[in-house]
Amino acid sequence: MATVSRRGVLLGAAAAAAGSALSLAACAGPQPGRRSGTLRSRHWPGRDVHWQLATPTEGRDDQHPLVVVLHGKGGDASHAFRIVGLDEHVQDTGLAVAAVDGGDYYWHARRAGVDTGAMVVDDFLPMLRKLTGWSGKVAFLGWSMGGYGSLLLASQLGPDQVGAVVAESAALWTDAGLSAPGAFDDREDFIAHDVFRRTDVLSRIPVRLDCGRSDPFVPGNRAFARALPSARPTFDEGGHTATYWRDHAGPQLEWIAKTLRQ
Repeated sequence: MATVSRRGVLLGAAAAAAGSALSLAACAGPQPGRRSGTLRSRHWPGRDVHWQLATPTEGRDDQHPLVVVLHGKGGDASHAFRIVGLDEHVQDTGLAVAAVDGGDYYWHARRAGVDTGAMVVDDFLPMLRKLTGWSGKVAFLGWSMGGYGSLLLASQLGPDQVGAVVAESAALWTDAGLSAPGAFDDREDFIAHDVFRRTDVLSRIPVRLDCGRSDPFVPGNRAFARALPSARPTFDEGGHTATYWRDHAGPQLEWIAKTLRQ
């Protein structure tokens, strides 16, 4: 069950100096509609899972392609907008952008009894479709842990449901022994959720890979680009930072919008 609250759209304001005819617009243009709430999921027992949604102010919700955003380790649903600024681009791209809490479980089933990936697929995505009316293919966008998760969930849903993936600074390793502590329960867990073993299905989905050349995950991302030659890789200046993710947010959402509308 989900609970929803809605904020009004900020249209702008004016400020006038006393005794002066000058006025300054406080906002240059319309800002996205924002909704937020919580959901409960059997895949994350006892948790109120927070989510946020930003939509363009023009047109019906069911006209705006849906982008599901997965945050990195240590993040939450708010990071998509508060840190990465994805909501700043919904007006120009016409996309609806939604983010959800995922904890630090790397978006797959864990021994602890939590499966945040299944929560997204079984609970969050159906809730978004009902809320917005969008019935077409969706896109996934994520950074770090969420970049890996975006590839993983896209490979599970397949090309009939997913029309684009952006994996940014993705947490990718070529071997279980190289993975970060806590990313997987054990070697068997790594193998079961290894996206390098899922390139057949991912080759049928448009995939964009962005990673800074100073990012510690760049070796894994380069290896994945070789394993998935259909992907569109970009290895440019930058590291594993919020600045890199924010700077790439606009071009990434523009690419998603173009890809989903082809």
